[in-house]
Amino acid sequence: MTAPALYRGATAAAAPLIRLLLARRLRAGKEDPARCAERFGQATRARPPGPLVWVHAASVGESLSVLALIERLAAKRSDMALLITTGTVTSARLMEQRLPPRAVHQYVPVDRLSWVRRFLDHWRPGLALWVESEFWPNLLGELADRHIPLVLVNARVSARSYAGWRRLPGTIRQLLDHFDVCLAQSEADRDKLLALGARRVRLPGNLKFAAAPLPADETALATLRASLGTRRRWLAASTHPGEEAIIAEAHRRLRSRFPDLLTLIVPRHPARGPEIARALAESGLTVTLRSRGEAPDGAEIHVADTVGELGLFYRLAPIAFMGGSLVAHGGQNLLEPAKLGCAVLHGPDMANFAAIVEEMLAEDATEIAGDAESIAAAVGRMLADDGLRARRAAAAAAIARRKDDILDAVMDELAPYLDALSSGTADAAQRHACA
Repeated sequence: MTAPALYRGATAAAAPLIRLLLARRLRAGKEDPARCAERFGQATRARPPGPLVWVHAASVGESLSVLALIERLAAKRSDMALLITTGTVTSARLMEQRLPPRAVHQYVPVDRLSWVRRFLDHWRPGLALWVESEFWPNLLGELADRHIPLVLVNARVSARSYAGWRRLPGTIRQLLDHFDVCLAQSEADRDKLLALGARRVRLPGNLKFAAAPLPADETALATLRASLGTRRRWLAASTHPGEEAIIAEAHRRLRSRFPDLLTLIVPRHPARGPEIARALAESGLTVTLRSRGEAPDGAEIHVADTVGELGLFYRLAPIAFMGGSLVAHGGQNLLEPAKLGCAVLHGPDMANFAAIVEEMLAEDATEIAGDAESIAAAVGRMLADDGLRARRAAAAAAIARRKDDILDAVMDELAPYLDALSSGTADAAQRHACA
């Protein structure tokens, strides 16, 4: 029996276990109680008429990286409907805030064949765009069986994933064979995809460069700026478990030099906010929590545990340390603070953004700091030297602006598939009307 057949059988038999795991995730706040049916392929929205492009992005990072592409598709291909799927509550909330009016969001179904078929029977996409590197065998195989064109967009293969797939060459070759074309982020990603068996790989570049600056509520920003005045501040963005304690120790090392210092922490998963605030308060720090409506006035640490406000805090803080880089996660997107004028630094593990980091290090646009002592030293230098901070921020911003044509290159690669889908508009609309 082939690996796909074994997987298909295992996922079919695992329905009770999958339901149990989803129920556990629901209790933990990791599933949306109002939309659980979507995880079983049951649509909670009607399918729009006409041809439909389906864009799948696993989580927050992938969603944000492809948002500019979604907006361009909505603006330039007005004859097409857009379906966006993600797999996390946080990404769903962000998409609800930022998707263009003609785009519909749903949770991606769990990769069990009957649920996948139910999902595809309802939405009937004419083109599927898969973002980065989340491969679900049943979904990909069913798309291929239905002869639905499939494009891997902003494709990335981490060193860890590459090593794992090299041990399963037949499986990854079968999965990659489902894609009509793979659009790689970097030369390294292109080479890895070809080595793993991808049939056709193109290199338009990393869509993260094309993303618009993260938005912010101007009233909230003005209020916070007025309340903080000239108080010194810095930000630890998108932190993961284990990192907040290191950031807090860096704060302790800094406060003797900068008694008025405010350290802002935005956790990657907002639901962790109360837990982080409690732990830091128990360690002797004065902590406020944004989700409780607490202002940062007078606090040493302010935990901003709300959805969709990272752009607000990048605008508020002149220095940003990127989370996910002190633990084995691969880092977070340092182009986001760079586009908003922050001087940036990060820990040693930035594997998910290796090409961007290499470019920034070469032009002194970022700095590696791997523990509380080195973070405090780096942040302290920039707090004390406005010129250094400005030069670092300007270098990072220049790199972030350098590749504005990447979105055009991606659209050029997609044009043949979009044109073919558009030419069938009347037939698709008629089939939908008769369904």
